[in-house]
Amino acid sequence: MGQDVSNKHFSGQDFKAFSQRLAEETSLLESWFKEHAFEHGQPTAGFELEAWLCTHDGLPAAENEAFLDALNNPLVVAELARFNIELNGTPQILKQQGLNQLEKELATTWNSCQRQARTMDLDVIMIGHLPTVCPDDLTLANMSQLARFQALNEQVLRLRHGSPLTLNIQGREHLRTAHCDVMPEAAATSFQIHLQVRQGQAVRHYNAALIAAAPLLAASANSPFLFNRDLWDETRIPLFEQAIAMHDMPQRVTFGSGYVQHSLFECFQENLRDYPVLLPACTSSRQDRLYHVRLHNGTVWRWVRPLIGFDSHGCPHLRIEQRVVPAGPTVIDAIANAAFYYGLSEHLANLDHAVENELSFRDAESNFYAAARCGLDARIVWPGDNRLSLRQALLESLIPSARQGLSDLGIDPRDSQRYMDIIEERVRSGRTGSWWQRAYRQRHNADMQQLLCAYRQRQQSGHAVHCWPL
Repeated sequence: MGQDVSNKHFSGQDFKAFSQRLAEETSLLESWFKEHAFEHGQPTAGFELEAWLCTHDGLPAAENEAFLDALNNPLVVAELARFNIELNGTPQILKQQGLNQLEKELATTWNSCQRQARTMDLDVIMIGHLPTVCPDDLTLANMSQLARFQALNEQVLRLRHGSPLTLNIQGREHLRTAHCDVMPEAAATSFQIHLQVRQGQAVRHYNAALIAAAPLLAASANSPFLFNRDLWDETRIPLFEQAIAMHDMPQRVTFGSGYVQHSLFECFQENLRDYPVLLPACTSSRQDRLYHVRLHNGTVWRWVRPLIGFDSHGCPHLRIEQRVVPAGPTVIDAIANAAFYYGLSEHLANLDHAVENELSFRDAESNFYAAARCGLDARIVWPGDNRLSLRQALLESLIPSARQGLSDLGIDPRDSQRYMDIIEERVRSGRTGSWWQRAYRQRHNADMQQLLCAYRQRQQSGHAVHCWPL
């Protein structure tokens, strides 16, 4: 859940005061890294799932305020647009039944959202892009009322000197359009996977998360269509990057600038050095809560992002947020995606040889964008094999590695097999969410409303996407 702010507008003095607090807290954070002050607990999993509220004919329904008031569930909160919500999971230790507990809780929360939606004559849908959303839906009138979102829009436009945001995405078809605010970001909904790690393992896990991003993205792709154009297998990637693009400064939505070398502090140091303050919402909170560091970090949207959190006793911990996965297609698909990521990350991070020494950061970055554009058909660079197809790498190496990683974590073998069999069958058949959407549209010559209605029906069945009929 993002940190809210109390103000929508800021003065020059606000920026000056915030920058000072940010520098002080960053210095404190550096001392924590040097002192190894972070919690040394077991690997812990969590998630955030963004979803859509829709009418029965598949159009966005700007009703999240009334929906959330009626639902009254602290795990479900508002997102940027009034037709988006976010479901959060209670952290689970990654061993034995941990993944199964994540699935059960997500299913329970999702089912309660469905029931509440039905009482309002609405549906909830999890998908990377809602096929029926159109530019006219993405207006400030449909922005959620939280001050954070309205302040974010004002400050992004300030840094852009008021110039419109331009989307220019060349995929199977070409989309070029301009927008006068940040609301296109709301068209991209994700399943953000969290992993709490020990400080001594954080560097290897962070670099493993960057390397795993490409195969994870290809295996989970679910966002081919935007504004009635067939674009990338995972069009969320260029959409989000371009929706928050700034002039003459580092991109705030980014794969990053390189592997971490010594500690995750390098990312927070980069935040302070390279990224202008976007939301200068100062508080009088204690310095050791790192409010300003965490708020500023929340406005740098790395696809793999380090996070600082605190337990109930105030002890700080380190998390890695894997942001590349789209929402959907079903609860079981989402947890299978998480299982694949956790297993692969665990395996890569604990190899005797650091895989980041064998695959350059630029190759990992190139693999990521190839996966976003072409999905399982992408050709990637991989240690020892030069160039090969992502599907081949997944079937021959990466899925078996993820199975081993889940075993090393102590995940119940029955759960591990269930989730990883879903990933393997999805990859072997090539039937990702993006594949299904394109195939259904082509077979039935369907418009976007017909496509979404068919998608919704299959999602509500609960069956994994590789089993969906056309």
